Amino acid sequence: MARKSVLVLNGPNLNMLGLRQPEIYGTMSLKDLDQICVDAAKDAGWTADCRQSNMEGELVGWIHEARTDFDGIVINAGAYTHTSVALRDAISAAETPTIEVHLSNIHKRESFRHHSYLTPVAVGMICGFGAHGYVLGIQALARMADE
Repeated sequence: MARKSVLVLNGPNLNMLGLRQPEIYGTMSLKDLDQICVDAAKDAGWTADCRQSNMEGELVGWIHEARTDFDGIVINAGAYTHTSVALRDAISAAETPTIEVHLSNIHKRESFRHHSYLTPVAVGMICGFGAHGYVLGIQALARMADE
C-alpha cells in the first residue's frame, strides 16, 4: 500500500513567521513549522510536502495538484481566508479532504477575520493552537483515512 501524503500550504505573509507580530504568531520560523509538519506526518505514517506562497494563483494551482497527487490538504491561507473565492472554489474542485488551520484564534481578533470563505468546503477548521494546530490537522486527516 502506498504511503499517504499531505500537502501543507501556507499563504501570504507566513514566510514572515518569527519576525512578524511575534505576540500573535510566535517566534517560530516557517522552516521550523515545516519541520513540525514533516515530523507529524511521519508519526502518522504519512509524508508531508510543505509549501508557502504570497500569490493566490500559485496556491490555487497547488490545490488543483492535490486532486491527483495528495491524500489531504492542511491549509493556512492567511489573509486569503477572508477574501478568496478562488481558493474556496479550488478546494471544492480538488475533492481532497482539507483541514483549515490558523495559528491565532481568528475569532478573538478583528471582526473581518471572523469570516472564512474556506470553512464551508473544508472538513474542519482548527484555530488558536499555534503550530500544534497543524499537527492536529495532520492527525485528523490520518484518522479520517483510517476510518
